[in-house]
Amino acid sequence: GDPWLEVVDPATEMTGIDVTDMPTFADIDGQRPFSRAAEAQPDRVTMRLLVIEDDRDAADYLVKAFREVGHVADSATDGDDGLTMAADGQYDVLIVDRMLPKRDGLSLIGALRGKGIGTPALILSALGQVDDRVKGLRAGGDDYLSKPYSFSELLARVEVLARRRVGRSEETVLRVGDLELDRLSHQVRRGDEEISLQPREFRL
Repeated sequence: GDPWLEVVDPATEMTGIDVTDMPTFADIDGQRPFSRAAEAQPDRVTMRLLVIEDDRDAADYLVKAFREVGHVADSATDGDDGLTMAADGQYDVLIVDRMLPKRDGLSLIGALRGKGIGTPALILSALGQVDDRVKGLRAGGDDYLSKPYSFSELLARVEVLARRRVGRSEETVLRVGDLELDRLSHQVRRGDEEISLQPREFRL
């Protein structure tokens, strides 16, 4: 992706993210202390997110962070895979690195808009000048965040984009007979009975 401005977490050798407010990943025992970002809105609605970032460490870190605060997150490491996943999946928000192999982030977003796919896209980039941000927004991006950035700000911006999408969406609940599927909260009900689905089952 873009060259990262140096803000390094010595434990993970991550760069470009201010890790002081990231969720703390404990052993997989159910006891996971949350960061300030998680504590701010404990009842936040679950979102389905796609992180398109060619730096695998950065992508993995963001996916873990989003999952830690209760969201469903997938990742792609190049523009072609990102375009395919974004076009096929029902994501609430896309987090797109500007410089990607095979297809850059702006081209990816433009291709989605050309297909009539309006999923909100937040662009991440070390190119933070006004002209860079304007170019990203005019290419179809809905928000632009320069590196380095804090996870709490990224999370807040993603939540705003998801709320805007719901506000302009005509239908977030799909109904077939007595079966209801809420695409925002990811809840499924048949009549008065709630059906519990794992994230993978919901995607299917």
